[in-house]
Amino acid sequence: MQALNSVEPAAKQSRYFYGWTIVAVGFLAHIASAFSISSTLSVFLKPLSTDLGVSRGVFSLIRSGEVLIGSLAAPLVGTLLDRHGGKWLMAVGGVVSGMGFVLLGQARDFWQFLLVRWLIVSPGDALMGQMVVNVTISRWFVRMRGRALALAGMGHGLAKVGMPLFAASLILSLGWRGTWVVFGLLTLALVVGPSLLFMRRRPEDMGLLPDGAADSAGESARTVKKEGGRAHKNAQPDVEWSRREALRTPAFWLIVTTFGVAHVGVSGLNLHVFSFVSDQGYPAMVAALVMSTIAFMQFSTPIVWGLLAERMEIGRLIMAKFLIQAAGILWALSDPGLVSLYGGFFLYGIGMGATSILAEMIWANYFGRISLGKIRGMGSLVTHAFSAGGPPFFGFLFDLTQSYQLSFSIFIGLLFASAVISFFLRPPRK
Repeated sequence: MQALNSVEPAAKQSRYFYGWTIVAVGFLAHIASAFSISSTLSVFLKPLSTDLGVSRGVFSLIRSGEVLIGSLAAPLVGTLLDRHGGKWLMAVGGVVSGMGFVLLGQARDFWQFLLVRWLIVSPGDALMGQMVVNVTISRWFVRMRGRALALAGMGHGLAKVGMPLFAASLILSLGWRGTWVVFGLLTLALVVGPSLLFMRRRPEDMGLLPDGAADSAGESARTVKKEGGRAHKNAQPDVEWSRREALRTPAFWLIVTTFGVAHVGVSGLNLHVFSFVSDQGYPAMVAALVMSTIAFMQFSTPIVWGLLAERMEIGRLIMAKFLIQAAGILWALSDPGLVSLYGGFFLYGIGMGATSILAEMIWANYFGRISLGKIRGMGSLVTHAFSAGGPPFFGFLFDLTQSYQLSFSIFIGLLFASAVISFFLRPPRK
């Protein structure tokens, strides 16, 4: 009887793994993070630039500054994440970002809007955003890492699907100022409470191992370490890396270059795609629907990409993702009609659905769980530096040529370059 009683709690415990609660909290945080991204800001580009009296190139500097602030904060946030976990980081970030959004609605001049985004919203988003959520999830899952990251990332995708129409509708009814206030209140509700109540640093703190094995069951633990410690053939054992050691590996620089080169175009397109469509004579709702098409594919395809990444060589999947994006943009530019516009960005969205999944998985699989925060933070520092150039590059090229044709064509070339670089990705060895 005693033996049966000792087995029963373990059986009950195995029915639900707490890591899925972490995924749910991450899902909500991803929704809130979508309020500050380029594609959301793009809906505000025309009314804000007109109301505050700035050109599109100058307005685009908002995102460049935000990306640079995020990149500078990433190494510090990563170190804090390794030491303390994401609970308090996310709660503080939710409060700071939420209050920042409310203050955006009070801005009367462009410099006020700029400073609130740079000094309040951006630091808050760095504390509660994608890196903190995904690093935490990567610590809770190894074998099922792809699907866990995909499910949490669907919150970001879901928000992006509805965000253009949601934001455009709010702007029509409340104005752009009232819309930012709504975003602030939603951020407080979605992030602060859930992170304080449910966020945990790692499964070992709760007597668990990744993917749901009970730490108290020695044999189970050994089995997980032996068999479940690798998500697929590219997942490396959990060893500790210093920043210096990681920076000396070719893998680190290949990863940041592969994603960084493409992100120049991604960040630029995200901010300018709404204006790109509306400049062709289409109404705002058509432009919003194009953005929602991209976002719908980002929402619906990550689980497929995640499952593929658990089973296939991740470098080849990254190459495929960039080639799909390039084909989509090329199609959208090939003909001014709605079929090419929707079809091209539909295809582009399929490739975008892989971005966060494959980027997070390659860092976790190549460098392990122990030092993931600081390694991921250093990687974000470099890739964000690339991203910072995208929005003003697109904006000032438009100011110069009065067209997005040149900048979008350059983006296609950058995607092909990233596809070629990804061919050389290999796991590091310590």
